[in-house]
Amino acid sequence: MIDYSKFKKSLKNLVLQHENYQGAKYRDNLSDLDKEGIGESCIQRFEVCYDCLWKVLKRYLIEGLGIPEVPNSPKPIFKLANENKLLMSSIENWLSYADMRVDTSHDYDQIKADNCLTQISDFIADAIDIFQTMSGEQWE
Repeated sequence: MIDYSKFKKSLKNLVLQHENYQGAKYRDNLSDLDKEGIGESCIQRFEVCYDCLWKVLKRYLIEGLGIPEVPNSPKPIFKLANENKLLMSSIENWLSYADMRVDTSHDYDQIKADNCLTQISDFIADAIDIFQTMSGEQWE
């Protein structure tokens, strides 16, 4: 049986922090440094959620679909998931999320951070779709 609890928790945490990030620009009591910190936390929660997602997706491909040879890196896993009709959005979106994950963890600059923060809403929607597909649960 596949345990989705870490992925689910990381996705919930990302959703909450992303909502906090979106509302932070309207909160006059926050300094620019505070707002930047909330954005950085949102990016870090994206990274954690992304890592949980691709690892549980790998287990789903092996245990849920019975695919014996599954690679051990995100992009090939997303391509395999796409071939097996698990992704609701385009494979290009998922490959973009993979690039975004690498960009934010290895070369942190404001342009890459802003790009990530712009795409997190789409990632959340796609992550919820794949959670529901794999787990059979409705998102709360």
